[in-house]
Amino acid sequence: MHDSHWKEEMALGVPAIDEAHEALFLELARLSQLSDQHFSVAFRDLIAAVERDFREEEELMEEIGFPSLANHREQHARVLSGLHHAWAAVDEGDLEQGRHALSLLPQWLVFHQATMDLALAAALEMLQRQPN
Repeated sequence: MHDSHWKEEMALGVPAIDEAHEALFLELARLSQLSDQHFSVAFRDLIAAVERDFREEEELMEEIGFPSLANHREQHARVLSGLHHAWAAVDEGDLEQGRHALSLLPQWLVFHQATMDLALAAALEMLQRQPN
């Protein structure tokens, strides 16, 4: 069983990414506690926040010419596709699909951080060490 809460050891040492990830975990925890009447709007807002975070991360990767950008972007696209699919169901009144998607997201985030985002953090750290 994966824990769905942010832990300091998940931090990558890149403040912008770490802060976005921590905020996302906090929002996931908050959404899981919401009543049905508040869930739909909050789920839609969560998707918008995830889209924004992914876009900012991808722009950062483009700026530094990150070699794994295509793979990283593909993982983002798959998650967004799943969230959009769940949103379509939520929008029709099937909140269970949205809640299920939310329950899977922390596991994916932990895996994504440990693989894709860790490589990005290492690349950023190497860039910072290079003399100008």
